[in-house]
Amino acid sequence: MAPLPKKKHSKKRKKDRASHFGIKNVPLTKCNEPGCDAFIVPHSACPECGVYKSQQILD
Repeated sequence: MAPLPKKKHSKKRKKDRASHFGIKNVPLTKCNEPGCDAFIVPHSACPECGVYKSQQILD
C-alpha cells in the first residue's frame, strides 16, 4: 500500500512546486529570405513567405 499524505498541501506549496512549468518567452528570429522581414519562431517555416531552410514549403 502506498503512503498517503497526512495533511493537505496548500495552494501556495502546489504553485511553488509547479512554478517552472510556466510559459516562457519564445525567441524570435528574422526570416533569412531576401525581401521578407517577418519575425518567425526558430526551426519553423515563415508564415509570410512559406520558406524553410531556403526551400519553398508553404504556398
